[in-house]
This record gives sequence, C-alpha cells and structure tokens, in this order.
Amino acid sequence: MSGDTMLLLPVILPFIAGIIIGFINNEKQRNRTVFVTIAVELALVLYVAMGESSLTVWNMTDRLSIAYHIDGIARYFAVLICVIWLLAAVFSMEYMKHENKPARFFMFYVMSLSALVSLCFSANMMTMYFSYELMTLLTFPLVIHSQEPQSVRAGMKYLGYSIFGAGLGLLGFFFLNTYCITTEFAPGGTLNMVLIAGNENLLLSVFFLMAVGFGCKAGMFPLHAWLPTAHPVAPSPASAVLSGIITKGGIICIIRVTFYLFGADFIRGSWAQTAVLVLSLITIFMGSMLAYKEKILKKRLAYSTVSQVSYVIFGLMLLTPVGFTGALLQVAFHAVAKNILFLCAGAIIYKKGCTLVEELRGIGKEMPIVMGCFTIASLSLVGIPPMGGFVSKWFLAQGALGSSVGTLAIVGVAILMVSALLTAGYLFSIVMDGFFPGNTFNYSAVQKREPNYLMTIPLLILSIAVVFFGIFPNCLEIFINNISGVIF
Repeated sequence: MSGDTMLLLPVILPFIAGIIIGFINNEKQRNRTVFVTIAVELALVLYVAMGESSLTVWNMTDRLSIAYHIDGIARYFAVLICVIWLLAAVFSMEYMKHENKPARFFMFYVMSLSALVSLCFSANMMTMYFSYELMTLLTFPLVIHSQEPQSVRAGMKYLGYSIFGAGLGLLGFFFLNTYCITTEFAPGGTLNMVLIAGNENLLLSVFFLMAVGFGCKAGMFPLHAWLPTAHPVAPSPASAVLSGIITKGGIICIIRVTFYLFGADFIRGSWAQTAVLVLSLITIFMGSMLAYKEKILKKRLAYSTVSQVSYVIFGLMLLTPVGFTGALLQVAFHAVAKNILFLCAGAIIYKKGCTLVEELRGIGKEMPIVMGCFTIASLSLVGIPPMGGFVSKWFLAQGALGSSVGTLAIVGVAILMVSALLTAGYLFSIVMDGFFPGNTFNYSAVQKREPNYLMTIPLLILSIAVVFFGIFPNCLEIFINNISGVIF
C-alpha cells in the first residue's frame, strides 16, 4: 500500500459500520449509529477533498491495480452523494417504522455508501469497475426489501440489467487495456495514438458499447426498463437514492470513460458521438411521454428520472465546456429535486397510504409542507426560474447551440422544450389537484396529516437548496468550470 492512507478511511468506514448496524436491534441506538456514521463519512470526504492525494491499495499487475485519487470529479460527486445520503437517512428513521426489518435496510443503505465513495475516488478503470459492481450488489437488497414476489422480480430485473450493462463496460476495459498507454484516469484521455491508427472505428464501437452499458444505470434507452420497475416496489427512501444518486453512478463512469480514457478530441465529430446523442434524446422524449401517461405516483417519478438523467448524457456528449457545465449542474439539481419528490411520495404513503395519482386530490390541504416541497421540486425539474433546474437547462441549451453537432443541436433544444412541457403536465397536475381540488371536494373531511420533523426537515433543507443554488449558482459554476478547464 502506497500513498495517503487517509483516502481509504471514507471507503471502508460505511462498509464496516453497516455490518455493525445490521445487528443493532434497539431503534434509537441504531438510528443514532446511522446518523453518526454518515455524518462522520461526510466530514471525512470533505477533509480528503481538500487535497490532491492518491493511494494505491493493491497492485495486481503492473497495469492493474486498486487505486484511489482525489480530483474535481471525485470532490463534486462524493460531497453531493454524502449530503443527500445523510438527509435521506434522517427521513428513513421515521419512514422505516412502517416497514419490516429496518435493521437490514439500514445495513445495506449504509454499506452502499462505501461503494459510491469508492466509485467517486476511483483512480483507474479497474477500481471503477469493481466499485460499480459492488454498488449494484449492495443496492440490490434495497430493491427487494419487502421480499414480496413483485419486489423480487423487480430486483432480479435490476440485477440482470445492471450486470449486463457492466459487462459491456468490462468488454471495453479489455480493449482499453490494450489501446491505452494506461488505464489510469487522466484529463484528455490516455489512448495510444500509434496503436489505434487504422483501428479508429473499432475503438469508437468500443466507446459506444461502454456508453450504452454504463448508461443502463443512468436509465438510458435501450437499457432503461429496470428503473420504472424497481422504484415503485422499493421503500421510498431507497427509491429516492436509487433515482437521485445511484443513477449518477452510471454518469460518473460515462464521464471517466469519455473524458479521462478516450478523450473528447477522439470522439468529437464521430458517429459514436452522434449515436449516443440520439439515444439520449430518444430517452428524454420517451421518458417524459411515459411519465405523462403513468397513473402510479412512484412509477411516474421513475419515468421522469429516465428522462431527466439523459439530459446529463446529452450535455456530456456535446463535448463542449458549456455543455459539460450544464450536465454537471443537472446532476446536482436533478439529484436534489428527485430526492424531494420521492421523499414526498414516501411521506404521503406513510401518512395516507396513497400510491395512485388520482388519490392525491386535496392532499395539499392535509399536507401543505410536503406538497409545498413537492411544488418547488416540480418547478425545478420543469426548469422555471429561480429554481436550480432552470440554470442547468439554460446551460444545456446554450451548449447545444454552441456545439458542432449540426442539426442535432436544434433537435436537441426542441426536445428539451417539449420535455419541459410534458414535465409540467405530469407534475403540475398533481400540484393543482393537491392544492385546488375543486368545489366537489369535501373540505370538512380534511385532516392535517403532516409528518414529523424527521421527515419534514430533510425535505425543507433540500427545497431551500434548490432555490438557493438557483438564485446563486456561481459557486457551482466556478467549481465545474475549473474541472472542464482541465478536461478541455
């Protein structure tokens, strides 16, 4: 082992703590341990993120190793993940009272954070692939938590799609190990230009397969079907992090493969760039259409994730600094907004047992704080100022119009606009019926059902963040621009 050993602590702490948590039967002690573990994890991530440290844990061969490194991408994703993981955990402490086996849930919930931080800190392709597979295996129990037949079927679908997608990534790894100078991540890529001469189309095919494979976790067509199946059956806090955070695991891998192994210059102007852009636009439109038609609340939100995460892939595949900025802003604002929406859905299920959209008429009268947060998140996803979602979509549109992808730029902006209208249709209809149920609604039967502080405080913090960073996005923009300045 060589390098800064402090880097290993935030990777192994949640894994060890999660195992211990699984054996704590006392609810208060378990909740306290979960909170302290994730809070300490966040502090550790913030501490190591202040430096540029590296750590090699194990050398398998001279080209294959488990190694970690801190750079801008690692900082951005790791801090975002830990903050949201902590808030969703606080929400879960109340929500899991009406679910079976909460100790098992929190065990895998905390252990999953270990895989995510390992993925963020990965210094090379081997470590990234190992962390990606570990993330899938540790989040699988969250999907099948209820152990009902539909949950098990959904979990197996999630596992099957994820392993297949990871297999495409592994296939690409074999080629990259041959055609790259090193599989260590380096801004601008590490392709050996002498070796790839005459094999450009082969390498572009490899890139396309890897983008599709890792795009599976991000819900990109054609490997998106696991997402709307898994989300409705998982406990709502698990749905929130699956949608808002786990999908970003695929995004991390796409970023590393595109900008740190192949390099933007190699992909720019190629058929592979066009193909992935087309797939992302198909996903954006298809996800919005399916969400618009869906009657089950959590499934509607899942289809929304299918659409919204592909905004990120679209921005990345523009291969421009502005598009990259819009993509990473969308990562943060989607993660926050979608966690709000799924946690709001969880609060509604917890207090009223409603799972269908048609059952939410008048819900704003009974749960005004929850539905107020739902409204803020909806405004952000549509892209209405001053919410954060407006900022990311503005940069995505500007990045498209300033790119060299030709007609796809105009088509892309048009689809973004259509998707925004569809998003307004399937989210604002819930808000309108919730707060303005009409004259036929029995107002005398309204009972206040607002959840307790463990549920409302995380929702309020996330909602404030959406508005604050929508009004003051400069700190995020500057940080992202520093990353793109190194890549481009």
